Amino acid sequence: MAKKGILLVNLGTPDSPSTAHVRKYLNEFLMDPRVIDVNPVLRTFLVKSLIVPFRSPKSAKLYQKIWSDKTGSPLLYYSILQHKLLQERLGDEYQVELAMRYQSPTIEAALERLKANLVNDIKVIPLFPQYASASTGSVHDKVMELVKQWQTIPHISFINSFHNNELMIETFANNGLKYQPETYDHILFSFHGLPQRQIMKCDHTHNYCLKVDGCCDTMNDTNKFCYSAQSYDTAHLIAEKMGLPKEKYTVCFQSRLGNDPWVQPYTSKVVAKLANEGKKRLLVFCPAFVADCLETVYEVTEEYGGEFRALGGEHVQLVESLNDSPLWIDALEGMARN
Repeated sequence: MAKKGILLVNLGTPDSPSTAHVRKYLNEFLMDPRVIDVNPVLRTFLVKSLIVPFRSPKSAKLYQKIWSDKTGSPLLYYSILQHKLLQERLGDEYQVELAMRYQSPTIEAALERLKANLVNDIKVIPLFPQYASASTGSVHDKVMELVKQWQTIPHISFINSFHNNELMIETFANNGLKYQPETYDHILFSFHGLPQRQIMKCDHTHNYCLKVDGCCDTMNDTNKFCYSAQSYDTAHLIAEKMGLPKEKYTVCFQSRLGNDPWVQPYTSKVVAKLANEGKKRLLVFCPAFVADCLETVYEVTEEYGGEFRALGGEHVQLVESLNDSPLWIDALEGMARN
């Protein structure tokens, strides 16, 4: 009996924390036209001549801080666990494959394994809760680029986003409640940042995004594909599940690159503002990530934590990501089956 194919895709990670492997990873990642959406000649110049040569050695040092001799990259470690646990849940009726958008394991190899086993159909689940062209859109793009070369193409479906998935929301809320949020002065929901120009491209009316006050505060037909609006929705749903009043938390965006304006407020500026207000203890969620990685383990705990303490704060506590939580695997199973 032919199986149903499930393809899980996360962003990617270097093969090792060496400068050479980090350089290779960054080259592939940043040369994606959906990631740096500028003129191809300009993108090549920026990536090859400016960003990668200077960023690779610095990023390699950061990866070395989070890399484990036993488990390697935390993102790959938890992605492999999610793959294994989902396959166990779904059983022999399904074939689950794991891929990374950049580096290994590759999408091409995963698709070839599904094709070789004659699956009836393929469901692609990009592991990004909120839709962005630079993440989910890039995965969809790559899958279609590869599959269009096949002589026989099975039925293929794509998960667009799961920013409001009830089980995902519950998992993040449960993870946060373990830290007794009432003992913290403020709570941050820090999402990965994007350039404002990419957010504005999602506004097909061209007269709503960043032109209407509070354009991302609530979901509507105009902003339903907007990464920022979906991020706010995720944060509000987690806060509601935890019983947090709106004055207790702030939505912000991290990992800015370059000088162009990105989605605001920036996490670093929010952290500085809270420290200057006399706040001492911060609890931080990163609900754009389904697995802990450099942006959570290092950027929040070490980078923002260091900035906060330098300004008089005392403690920044990261809430772990979904990782291998059974409830998160329930969520994945639901997406796979439905």
